[in-house]
Amino acid sequence: MNALSSGRPSMVNGSSPRPAPPRAAPPVPPPPPARPPVGYHGAVGEFKRRLIEATLAQSGGNRTRAAKALGLQRTYLLRLMREFEIRAPASPAAPRRSSPAVEVTSPVPVPAPVERRGAMLAPPRRL
Repeated sequence: MNALSSGRPSMVNGSSPRPAPPRAAPPVPPPPPARPPVGYHGAVGEFKRRLIEATLAQSGGNRTRAAKALGLQRTYLLRLMREFEIRAPASPAAPRRSSPAVEVTSPVPVPAPVERRGAMLAPPRRL
C-alpha cells in the first residue's frame, strides 16, 4: 500500500506533514477616521458637537427641550444639528394626543360653549 491509497498524509523525506495555512478572515474595513479638531475653530466645533449630543441625550431626543436647556432657538439648534450631522437619539414612543376613542366624563360639570356670531360683540346702540 502506498501513501496515496492509505488515506494518510505522506511524509516526504521523513518530515512531518504541514498543516494547511489558516484561512485569512475577510478584511474588515477600518472605522471611519475621527475628525481631529484642527486648531481653535476645530476644537470649538467639536465642543459644540459633544455638548449638543449630550444635551439631546439628556432630553431624550426632544429637540425643543434641548434647545431651551442650551439657551438657543429651536431652529438654530436644528441648523447646528445639520451642520454637525447630528441625529437626535430615538425617543421613547410617546402616545400622540388625539381625540379619545371613549368619551371621558369630568367630575366637574363643564358649561356648554356660548355661540357667538361675529368676531366681537358690539355694545347695544342707543337711539
